[in-house]
Amino acid sequence: MSDLRVSRRHFLGAGALGASVLALPAWARGASLRGDMIKPGFDEVSGRDISLTIGEGPRIVEGRRGHAIAVNGSVPGPLVRLREGQPVRLAVTNTLDEDSSIHWHGLLLPFQFDGVPGVSFPGIRPGETFVYDIPALRQHGTYWWHSHSGLQEQAGHYGPIVVDPAGPDPVQVDRDYVLLLSEFTPMHPHTIMDKLKKGEGYFNYQQNTWTDDYPLTVEDRRMWARMRMMATDILDVTGSTYTYLANGRGPQEGLEYLFNPGERVRLRIINGSAMTFFNVRIPGMKFWVVAADGQNVRPVEVEEFQIGTAETYDIVVEPTGEAQTIVAESMDRSGMAVATLASRPGARAHVPALRDPPLLTMADMGMNHGGDAGTDHSAMGHDMSSHTAGEEPSGAMDMGGMDMRDTSKLPPDVKVGPGVDMVAMNPVDRMGDPGIGLDKVPHKVLTYKDLVALSPNDDLRRPSRKMEIHLTGNMERYMWSFDGQKYTAVSDDPIRFAYDERVRVKLVNDTMMAHPIHLHGHFFELVNGAPADRQPQKHTVIVQPGGSATFDLTADEEGDWAFHCHLLYHMHSGMFQVVTVRKPPAAPDLKRVGED
Repeated sequence: MSDLRVSRRHFLGAGALGASVLALPAWARGASLRGDMIKPGFDEVSGRDISLTIGEGPRIVEGRRGHAIAVNGSVPGPLVRLREGQPVRLAVTNTLDEDSSIHWHGLLLPFQFDGVPGVSFPGIRPGETFVYDIPALRQHGTYWWHSHSGLQEQAGHYGPIVVDPAGPDPVQVDRDYVLLLSEFTPMHPHTIMDKLKKGEGYFNYQQNTWTDDYPLTVEDRRMWARMRMMATDILDVTGSTYTYLANGRGPQEGLEYLFNPGERVRLRIINGSAMTFFNVRIPGMKFWVVAADGQNVRPVEVEEFQIGTAETYDIVVEPTGEAQTIVAESMDRSGMAVATLASRPGARAHVPALRDPPLLTMADMGMNHGGDAGTDHSAMGHDMSSHTAGEEPSGAMDMGGMDMRDTSKLPPDVKVGPGVDMVAMNPVDRMGDPGIGLDKVPHKVLTYKDLVALSPNDDLRRPSRKMEIHLTGNMERYMWSFDGQKYTAVSDDPIRFAYDERVRVKLVNDTMMAHPIHLHGHFFELVNGAPADRQPQKHTVIVQPGGSATFDLTADEEGDWAFHCHLLYHMHSGMFQVVTVRKPPAAPDLKRVGED
């Protein structure tokens, strides 16, 4: 793939099926959406001045009707196409009866335009317009935007961003498409939150019982009962209520991406979901990962990858035959989003059945006994793999005298209270982990250790200090936090960085759920074993259960920035903090006695 070249003569952001919505209708030019049916797919907006209107209305997905919040009349909202080196003014009008906002996820911009109410600006009140006046963009790549107000993101308030490079694109293909993954539910987001607070396993229809056929011994089941947890507790909200979407369309609604035989196709894959990790594959085909979170990486040939909420990956594929199915299976395997690479309209390929659901293991409890798990997960040893139903259980679930409920073993900086009920006893670096349930598949799966920056990083200083942050929670009470402290805007002390300081940050996950952690306004470099000048830059990192992830950060963007888990209901429940970057005060200009 060293000669990967892209021609942008073919670009359809919404896919071939979305061509019918590319013309901008009247309601997308600023009129209220009330009473109008919200459309699937998205238009494209570009230019020096862009207008976006937030509205609401009814929505139907595969026969299920629900309420939605949309921008310019569609879910997802429009593809915002920008160009590196050029400024843009985005005028956002809110026609809702409540405050709203837009956060430009992954874009480097002045903090007052980052779009987080209560942190960087007051929000957009009903009937008001806020202009995001963004100076010349300093990046290119695949990003996205979404609301940072309440739980509006779950209801459809999100959309894609593509920033075209100022010069030649190092990746060149014949066709260039956007694939935005998300979810639909007819259930109101606050109803979902209420059900999770009353019973965190409410949506887990795969929970194990004494009569199921999961590969768990009697002792395994007793151990899980003692832990008051379930081995099937993979995702909080599942296909029991979610329909998984590709560009706003359900798996039966026929999203197509057209190609001609022999062409190279770029798919810009965005996880714009509220709560879902997706495992993405094109059954029977290899493809190349060429960018992560908008940043170019050396091409990596794989057959599958896991994408956490808020991450983006660009892949290049050379489809063959009449059609190929793109499968985005939820991590718990309770459902999937589907699209088709089609050589002609209507061409279809086989859609595989859902694979068996995975089970959590000792590694996900932070009980690794094999030392550094930063190497390839398959080398960890049998008792630390993520098994799927139908495989032999590890038989190594003995807790070895370790008590995950003994929170006294947490560092003194972690505030222990009712919001913390678990501690990873031996957390290790899990950068080489492909994700829950993917370590035993028979093909190559991407891991963070595969990512190497295409261009050298511009800051090669060694970090001047280290920081450790624990991801904490109480599953039964559905409380989530950093270092045991749930975020409250009034009392919380922010995480402080001096402007331009270089810091190594270690995230330790003391919970048994994977968390995609996002830092606004910055890119950080994953400490993943790549050469120091080629550590891959990202804005979101998955921290695996019971494990750790480390990154190097240059705090070179002044202001107040959000730092949070991007699982919407985790953030809403308290796993959120403010990062403050400030220049030190200037030394006073003292005059000598007698000077004027």
